[in-house]
Amino acid sequence: MSNNGNDTDIAELGYEAARDELVDVVKVLEQGGLDLDASLALWERGEALAKRCEEHLAGARKRVETALAHADDES
Repeated sequence: MSNNGNDTDIAELGYEAARDELVDVVKVLEQGGLDLDASLALWERGEALAKRCEEHLAGARKRVETALAHADDES
């Protein structure tokens, strides 16, 4: 995988980096050819990357909702 490799701590990844690595993980899994242990490890990393992306999106959603609520309060 080109962007981060499997040794990068997922908790340190920004949204774009996690998303890009997740795309790479999906491509590798779709190509096949890995043994079962490697496939499972890659699948688990993909699941963790997807969760990290969801965390970023939830945080962004909350910031937007807070900003909108604040704007409504000022009106």
